[in-house]
Amino acid sequence: MPRTLSPLELARRTIDLIAARGAANVVLLDLRGLTVIADYFVISSAQSTPQMRAIRDTLDRELTAETGVCPRFEGEFSDGWMLADLGAVIVHVFSDEGRAHYRLEHLWADAPIVLHVQ
Repeated sequence: MPRTLSPLELARRTIDLIAARGAANVVLLDLRGLTVIADYFVISSAQSTPQMRAIRDTLDRELTAETGVCPRFEGEFSDGWMLADLGAVIVHVFSDEGRAHYRLEHLWADAPIVLHVQ
């Protein structure tokens, strides 16, 4: 039976899952009080299309089974970016070039960094 997680617990579980699939340079930003679009951003990098697909499949399969949260996905590795909308948590997975282009950490520089896993 799926268990309910707080937004922070959901973000941390998501980080565990994507790190297990090789996501690199993972940053968790606390957006509470800065925007209404989400409580947290998880920002990470993937090195290839297969790795990004593995991250997407893992979030879709395992997160849904564990929590009942069904991610909504946008983007592809060929775009340099993929987004998984989990409601209170939004996960961004970038190619290195896409991450340098979009610069989300810079755009959300006022958001406290909760966790940074290199």
